[in-house]
Amino acid sequence: MSLTYESHGHAALHLARAASLAPSPHNSQPWSFVEEGHDQGFQLHLDDARRMPLTDPGGREAVIACGAALFNVRLAVRRMGFRPAVDLLPDPGHPTCLARVGYGIHAPATCEEARLAAVMPQRHTHRGPFTDGPVPDPVLDELRAAALAEGIALQLVDEPETLRLLAGLVRVGEEAHRTDIRHAAELRRYVGPYGIPAQACRNHPDGTLLVGRDYLRQAPWRYVRRPERWSPRTGTVALLTSRHDSRQDWLRSGQALQRLLLHAAGHQVMAAFHTQPLELPALRTRIRTLITGGQYPQVILRLGRTTELWRTPRLRAADLLTRADASSRWWP
Repeated sequence: MSLTYESHGHAALHLARAASLAPSPHNSQPWSFVEEGHDQGFQLHLDDARRMPLTDPGGREAVIACGAALFNVRLAVRRMGFRPAVDLLPDPGHPTCLARVGYGIHAPATCEEARLAAVMPQRHTHRGPFTDGPVPDPVLDELRAAALAEGIALQLVDEPETLRLLAGLVRVGEEAHRTDIRHAAELRRYVGPYGIPAQACRNHPDGTLLVGRDYLRQAPWRYVRRPERWSPRTGTVALLTSRHDSRQDWLRSGQALQRLLLHAAGHQVMAAFHTQPLELPALRTRIRTLITGGQYPQVILRLGRTTELWRTPRLRAADLLTRADASSRWWP
């Protein structure tokens, strides 16, 4: 089988650009793409070289990120006027190949699909407090329905005792990461011109009820100010949960995440992520037992509105895309 990095089809580049707008842990962008033939099909692969081995040793968060990228690919195919034909984990012999997307029957995109595709560039991850005011209930209902459309549940955490319990577990997870020198070094590598802009990390990580990542641990003077107590502008806290915990469930969780994030962005609502305890098996089990009723927690997030928007740099779509000969379907 031969691969080439030139002469990509216009459709494949369009899909790769859309996929690249998905969120990923610390902007690690752990994906790569393969064009089959010349615009005959599109493959989404996990790039293990960009997975964070200490933060995400099992690759669960990287696969969730690839699931979010897959949802963007599906939307991009719809914008082109076709129904996407999606095959998850299509080849057990090549586990890095997470999905194949083909072009199904011709069908114009719906108004909702066009709206979601249009807000892809507007979706951004937030770090720090939100502005005052809760997310309206009708918007939250829409986000629940968006996640459920992908077979994933969105569980709001609004009961005070449960919220305090979750916040405590997030803090325990974050403290474990902060006191691990190797983990702190891994995190620092993702701050800068090719990762998360340092300006986006200047809100103190302890400024909300759910503590954030301490990206600037070695330079605390860079924070705007150290809060005396957490801000009441934490926003709406929620978890994405699944009934099972397979790689397919991780991919579905990523697709559900991106679907709800795009719905939220359409209402000027952004998300902040607090998945520290989900990266430690014992804490993840406690959340599953005490908070999610046996469902597997996949993502912890806060939702709210903000006037601070920082664009994170993206790898060039053309650099992430290779082309396989039509005679050979899979990229090893």
